[in-house]
Amino acid sequence: MNNIKIPMLDLKAQYTCIKPKIDKAVEDVFESQYFILGPKVEELEAKIAHYSEASHAVGVSSGTDALLICLMALDIEPDDEVITTPFSFFSTAGVISRLNAIPKFVDIDPVTYNLEPKKLKSAITRRTKAVIPVHLFGQCVDMDPILELSSQHQLPVIEDAAQSIGAQYKNRKAGSMGDLGIFSFFPSKNLGGAGDGGMVTTQNPSLYEKLKILRVHGSQQKYYHKMVGGNFRLDALQAAVLLVKLQYLDSWSEKRCQNASHYNQLFERSGLIKKGLVKTPKTVYKDSGDPNHHIFNQYTIRAQSRDKLRAHLQDQGISTAIYYPVPFHLQECYQDLGYLKGDFPEAEKASQEVLSLPVFPELTCDQQEYIVDKIKEFYS
Repeated sequence: MNNIKIPMLDLKAQYTCIKPKIDKAVEDVFESQYFILGPKVEELEAKIAHYSEASHAVGVSSGTDALLICLMALDIEPDDEVITTPFSFFSTAGVISRLNAIPKFVDIDPVTYNLEPKKLKSAITRRTKAVIPVHLFGQCVDMDPILELSSQHQLPVIEDAAQSIGAQYKNRKAGSMGDLGIFSFFPSKNLGGAGDGGMVTTQNPSLYEKLKILRVHGSQQKYYHKMVGGNFRLDALQAAVLLVKLQYLDSWSEKRCQNASHYNQLFERSGLIKKGLVKTPKTVYKDSGDPNHHIFNQYTIRAQSRDKLRAHLQDQGISTAIYYPVPFHLQECYQDLGYLKGDFPEAEKASQEVLSLPVFPELTCDQQEYIVDKIKEFYS
């Protein structure tokens, strides 16, 4: 019987290393009895804005609410079209539908899994009101052609950087390039809280002021409402935890990059890439001379007989994940949009082949070697 257990993510190991600081930060919040917004949230907003090279940041209740409040700030209305990818976490499309707007999809690049800019132009109509490119798995979208085309059509761009805080595109940080950017602090992210939390970034002072009003029910002065907003406030406890973790973010992301590079070397030596059984993601480093930087929120391979491989790895004590098994256009709730199987072939192909392996910072070289050995064993 196999006694080896390798989790997809080991948050207990992360907490053990920073426990005294986290415990002190939480204790300070309880001592202050200031639990919602307040000084800790303001401090986190300032530091995330600086880290992401944005002029402003607004702390909100989750990554999903960050996307929703962005669409509200842009005055997206029923029957407006918002273009995005069919291959992402559901909130990317779900927030569009929550405003009774219409998600319109563009297929993905087969290498990065991100929205393919070359296919964007044909999707734009007179009803299109915004574009949401998603920096998936920790790697930025090819943003320049998207920004250029959006500018030509006067379309605001919301960067969904929920998985990509610290990622770079041509030496520009994720969340700093569009009209708005969003981050998620869900616990599994590179910068994860102790529950839900999110952040919106912008260079636009008018949008910044509007976002602050929208997150407190549209109220600038208590009980006086300029517009209809929502309860999108970030808790001080989450901000306190994130302020501690932010100090470690770059070192954790660098360790993920090192793990990704080691995986690539192991797969190259295994012969699985040459045989076409496995495709590995591209690894990019800040010091490689390449201005792009992948922070590997996920290390995602393409694998032949993916589902059988995953079952085999599970039997060997190795946890994996599939992001995402069903593209948006094939989801039951979106059948009324009229899309058919085959409309977005790259997203559909990816959904059948992608498999994310453990890549968390505390993962050891021995564990990685065991994982790749067991993958090679499956194909033998």
